[in-house]
Amino acid sequence: MTVKKRSVNYTWRLREIMTEHGMYQTTELVDPLHERGIYLSVSQVHRLVTGTPERLSLQVLAALCDIFGTTPADLLVTGGENVGIRKTGTTDRPRPASVAELRPTRARITTTE
Repeated sequence: MTVKKRSVNYTWRLREIMTEHGMYQTTELVDPLHERGIYLSVSQVHRLVTGTPERLSLQVLAALCDIFGTTPADLLVTGGENVGIRKTGTTDRPRPASVAELRPTRARITTTE
C-alpha cells in the first residue's frame, strides 16, 4: 500500500491588506478591533500583523474581514503540494504460506567461557 504525502502551507496577508487600506502602523488596527469587541494589546496586534499566526480565533478573523471588507481567503492564502510517496510496511513482505511461518523462532541463550 502506498500513501501519498502532502505538504500544506499558507501565507498570512494581513500586512498587505492593511497597506492596501492605508494603514501603515500596527497600532492603527487596535481601535477598529476594539469597536468589534476584540480586545488585544498593542503587542498582540503587532504580533498578529508582523508574524504568521499558527492559531487564530474565528472572532478575530471575522473582525478583520469586517474591518477591511474582505473574505478569509483574502487574508489567508493556502496551498498544497505532493512531496512524495511513502510506502507502508504491508506491501513489501511476501505472504506466509501458513500460520506456522508467522511464529517466531525460539531464542537460545548460550554462555561462552
